[in-house]
Amino acid sequence: MPAFIQSSPLSLGACLLLLDLLLWQLIPLERRAWRIATRLLIFLLFSWVLLAAGMSPLQPPPWVDDVPRNLMATVLAIAWWLFGARTVTVVFGLLLVARGSHGGRLLQDVLGALIFLAAVVAAAAYVMQLPVKGLLATSGVMAIVIGLALQSTLADVFSGIVLNTTRPYQIGDSVSIDGTEGKVVDIDWRTTRLLTGNGSLAVIPNSVAAKARLLNFSRPADMHGVSISVVVPARVRPKWVFDALEKALQGSSALLATPRPKVTVKASTLESVEYEASGFIADMARKTEVRNQLFDLAHRHLEASGVVWNIDLTVPPRSRQRELLDEVRVFRSLASEERDALSQRMTAVEYLADQVILGVGEQSDHLLVIGSGVVAASIRDGERLIEAGRMGPGEVLGIEGLIDEDDSFVEFRTLTGCLLYRIDKEQVRSCLATRGDVETALTKLQRFRRQGRESLLMQKPPVVKKGGFLSWLHK
Repeated sequence: MPAFIQSSPLSLGACLLLLDLLLWQLIPLERRAWRIATRLLIFLLFSWVLLAAGMSPLQPPPWVDDVPRNLMATVLAIAWWLFGARTVTVVFGLLLVARGSHGGRLLQDVLGALIFLAAVVAAAAYVMQLPVKGLLATSGVMAIVIGLALQSTLADVFSGIVLNTTRPYQIGDSVSIDGTEGKVVDIDWRTTRLLTGNGSLAVIPNSVAAKARLLNFSRPADMHGVSISVVVPARVRPKWVFDALEKALQGSSALLATPRPKVTVKASTLESVEYEASGFIADMARKTEVRNQLFDLAHRHLEASGVVWNIDLTVPPRSRQRELLDEVRVFRSLASEERDALSQRMTAVEYLADQVILGVGEQSDHLLVIGSGVVAASIRDGERLIEAGRMGPGEVLGIEGLIDEDDSFVEFRTLTGCLLYRIDKEQVRSCLATRGDVETALTKLQRFRRQGRESLLMQKPPVVKKGGFLSWLHK
């Protein structure tokens, strides 16, 4: 066998190279480790063939007088360096898989280029005995000229390498780069591409992204900030605003309890004060939904606290009871005079925080309208209670017994201090007798709440209109 190797090293070496290319194509991409192990084994066999034939890649071929044989040895030695560079590159690629698909590929490309450059220089120095120092000096001058000509492009390339190495963001993250918000869809050598909220594609040079102020809304993965800003006239006492916005934050069950939601003053002028209410959610996909919910809750709680933005002095002021009846959906079919009369029969009652208003299996003699505060609605599942949602100003409870004789299947408990208004159910029944729309609205509300309860107990989405079980809280 050694005699055959010495007599036909080029043939055997060429066969090994062709075998490597063939097996690399035949082994599936999913078996990455097998492909790399096969290439490494063939490289070791190729190295053994060269050594057995009396050649060394670290020295020029020893057969100076035999030109054909010397040429064959030179080709094999150069091929050994390139083959080795490729083998080392794919091994590094396997080690970098854990870094992530895109960042690993980019770093692998950079290392591969450096490894191949080193292999070419080594082949020129050891095999071909070229003056590498002069070559490096000449290439250095050329590199300076090319670098000056491509300064901005190279800045983007090296910034891309830094971004993919440090990984402040990756494909799929929602980020804000220098004020541009969007979802990262691609990171290449020069640019980062974002898909913005309005569906346009923002292309940001990597050199800009590396130096810009960057916010990654997807990190950490289980906690995402959400905030709203509310501008209130400066004449309104800040304590009222703080109390109303804190109740708005408590009214959203989507917000995490830790870190605790907070309300702060963001800016102030002689005419107005800007307040910011902020918290954290677990699901980034719900950020827009929760922000919209917080704006609605903030408006309702501020209004319940007496904060009014536009005062029409030509309209006589109305009581808080009368204002609430305009918000309650089941009474919207009543005429204005009927609501005026009904509001005069509403009596106020205060509840402290963590106080049960109506328990499971109970039935109230009154229809209750929340004037201010936050009420939690919970349903019973065996021995435990599951919070189904939270209610705020303008929402009603205690509707059981108006349409049928069933007791309440929900426990209503205050989360904050609350002010509720009672309406005697006999007054409501008189409305049912004269106004069929009121009865229809109450029937739909009760049926919707029952569907939500059953769906929550079965742990599957309710078969109702978009909004989920929490929609039943809306009056």
